[in-house]
Amino acid sequence: MARVLVTAGPTLEPLDPVRFLSNRSSGRMGYAVARALLARGHEVVLVSGPVSLRPPAGVELHSVESARQMLAACRAAWQDCDALYAVAAVADYRPKRVARNKLKRHEGEGQFIELTPNPDIVRTLARTKGTRMVVGFALESQRGEAEARRKMMAKKLDFVALNGPEAQGAQASSLTVLGRDGSRSELGPAQKSALARGLVRVTLGSRGS
Repeated sequence: MARVLVTAGPTLEPLDPVRFLSNRSSGRMGYAVARALLARGHEVVLVSGPVSLRPPAGVELHSVESARQMLAACRAAWQDCDALYAVAAVADYRPKRVARNKLKRHEGEGQFIELTPNPDIVRTLARTKGTRMVVGFALESQRGEAEARRKMMAKKLDFVALNGPEAQGAQASSLTVLGRDGSRSELGPAQKSALARGLVRVTLGSRGS
């Protein structure tokens, strides 16, 4: 039995006390992966951004909002985990400055928002993986497979699961699972619960778990 870290959902990056930058991730895929791992007898640490989903019974849940909060929670959990499924849709950028007060609308005037890069969570954790397995996700709208393979090699992932923008918020979708060893598996179209079971079988199954 392995202890597995799973990230899920979006991150929320504050702009002022009432507004934020985020994305369309529902968290369904990450929560489905957590359930699939639990069903195979593994321990699961779930680090989740803001979602409207009930966490699977039996997970160790850590709720966060921003990318930096997610990284901090993942770093603490990663020390005692055997594998990582980085499913969360982490914002690539955050506002460089967070306004102390609500930004006011000025008729006829635009707003300039300067952005700064967020930490790359899966890349950061994969640097210290040793012999542990790291599975990443890539949501791409063009040159999907080539871009997913580039990310897998650059970030030192063992597998990357590729999907498209249509997966955001959907109950069902498809995944192409690419392995660093050159393997390629097509999953779906199917409900995300079935995709998660297939992903766990393709990845952890390759290690006899």
